[in-house]
Amino acid sequence: MVTTNIIVAFPKIEDARNIKAVLGRSGFTVSTSCTSGAHVLNAVDSLDGGIVVCGYRLTDMLYSDLHQCLPSQFKILLVASEGHWSERDNSDVVFIPMPLKVHALTETLNMMIETQMIQRRQKRQKPRVRNEEELILIRDAKRLLMDKNNMTEDEAHRYIQKCSMDSGNSMVETAGMVLSIYG
Repeated sequence: MVTTNIIVAFPKIEDARNIKAVLGRSGFTVSTSCTSGAHVLNAVDSLDGGIVVCGYRLTDMLYSDLHQCLPSQFKILLVASEGHWSERDNSDVVFIPMPLKVHALTETLNMMIETQMIQRRQKRQKPRVRNEEELILIRDAKRLLMDKNNMTEDEAHRYIQKCSMDSGNSMVETAGMVLSIYG
């Protein structure tokens, strides 16, 4: 089972504990159980992302208010009646109708966890955008290699790129080394 931060929040602590127990029996680890939005927001401060499984109304706010206050790396799985869902104003919230079916809850939670993992992976794989100084440093290193070693621009770029990959340094660090060695 995949590990992610799960917070359960319902206005009655018994409901929160029951959902936590159901999730625990299904292999999920719940970080905390809450009755108020303030408690949820306090709990998310120490976590780097996850899912809040909650009811429509907490003791101090509605799920929509909580959603607006949550950091973007947290998603809400709303467990509520169909009537409350028809009032929804945010398509970013995932909904499961009452009465709650355990299979629907666990499958939806697994889907949300998988989606978060894919998003994290995609975010890590995005190439970093270089600033102007870094671009100039790489360009100067390529020019130096082109002048000293009679390389084309593509060959100089590939050389810096390969040295960077072989050494585990960034292209900017490698370009700096090229300039210090040849310059």
